[in-house]
Amino acid sequence: MGSRTALVEDLMERFPHVPREAVFKEDLLRGGVAFDRSALSDNEDGDVKPKSYFIFSFDHGTLPELGEAALRRPPEEIILTGGPYDLRRTVVSVRVNPASPYRVAADEEGLLGLYLDGRRIADVGVPPMPEYYRHTLSNGKSVMEVAPTIQWGYLIYLTVFRVCQYFGAKEECQYCDINHNWRQHKAAGRPYTGVKDVEEVLEALEIIDRYDTAKASTAYTLTGGAITKTVAGRDEADFYGHYAKAIEERFPGRWIGKVVAQALPKADVQRFKDYGVQIYHPNFEVWDRRLFELYCPGKERYVGRDEWHRRILDSAEVFGARNVIPNFVAGVEMAEPFGFTTVDEAIASTTEGLRFFMSHGITPRFTTWCPEPTTPLGKANPQGAPLEYHIRLLQAYRQTMDDFGLSSPPGYGPPGPGRAVFSVSSFMDSLPADGPTATEGETEAPVRV
Repeated sequence: MGSRTALVEDLMERFPHVPREAVFKEDLLRGGVAFDRSALSDNEDGDVKPKSYFIFSFDHGTLPELGEAALRRPPEEIILTGGPYDLRRTVVSVRVNPASPYRVAADEEGLLGLYLDGRRIADVGVPPMPEYYRHTLSNGKSVMEVAPTIQWGYLIYLTVFRVCQYFGAKEECQYCDINHNWRQHKAAGRPYTGVKDVEEVLEALEIIDRYDTAKASTAYTLTGGAITKTVAGRDEADFYGHYAKAIEERFPGRWIGKVVAQALPKADVQRFKDYGVQIYHPNFEVWDRRLFELYCPGKERYVGRDEWHRRILDSAEVFGARNVIPNFVAGVEMAEPFGFTTVDEAIASTTEGLRFFMSHGITPRFTTWCPEPTTPLGKANPQGAPLEYHIRLLQAYRQTMDDFGLSSPPGYGPPGPGRAVFSVSSFMDSLPADGPTATEGETEAPVRV
């Protein structure tokens, strides 16, 4: 096909049961978006909430390669509405790619829009700077550095350990740039705290709680790199768990507490529960055995795929199946040189994994793979996986949920096109809405810059 527009429209026609909003969202997530100077933020001094780089870079270039977007950060997320496709309100995590056919720019009237192949296809809304970002901790650190919010303010993302102890080519997951992201921010002189002090986290949360008068922030996620030894004298369960314990003691019931960690033994998982965590994300990354061994060498070496899956099932006995939500990285199934060579094969493999977990009442979720260029898989696959794979995955995901009578997982906000706020994949946009959509009562006003 001669243009990206033709590809997108062909997929919308072939898969009419997948929301059209999800087709554009997946394409933006897999391939990134360019930003005109008129669409960049003024960092923490402006009126737009800037991209926080909360754990990975989620960019298609290193900071030195992003040009002005590295100096004036793009917005954390964008909202798409309207245009020739009459898009319902769609929240998309920003992944910068200066070479993308998609571009965010202001028109002659100063209104931001999303352009594809030179044609304006949607109005663009950007997140306003939240009041809590305008305040600093007593030590001068910013709330954005310690406790950034994503998903249009729904989720507080607490990356309390910003590096991973799976280190080097023989241990790092082959699609993950957490360690490089740490290095590039430090090299650029940006504040990027490696291990966040629990008292700093609590102070940042106090500021959020005080100024988030609308109570838009509903959940927090505790996460960071894998811990194979100890950090500050604590093993993984105790390290991440002691933040949860402190948060729940200071703010009982204020937020839904979630933790992303390795698949740990049942006794360690129980510690998470005892500390007050409500939802556990022991990510399984990729389903296929051979690809797991190749792409997650550290996890295979320290735990092993079969044991990883056993631990996920065991954790359901602690948290309840509905509250165990393992993530996988959608798209790496097709990464060269080891991945599946056809969409049919990749979808069959991933669906096998979905059926395995969903048959036990566990509902996985997924992040759309962004091929970051400093990772082995990103270097070898700068275009990522085919858009068709991502669209067919949404179809297979919803069908598998229906097969097992499951509903959208807790802690992700509302499901449905026009309602979803989960920004790093379209799985929530593709599920049935459980209430009126935003466009039925209100619309996002176009942003003038």
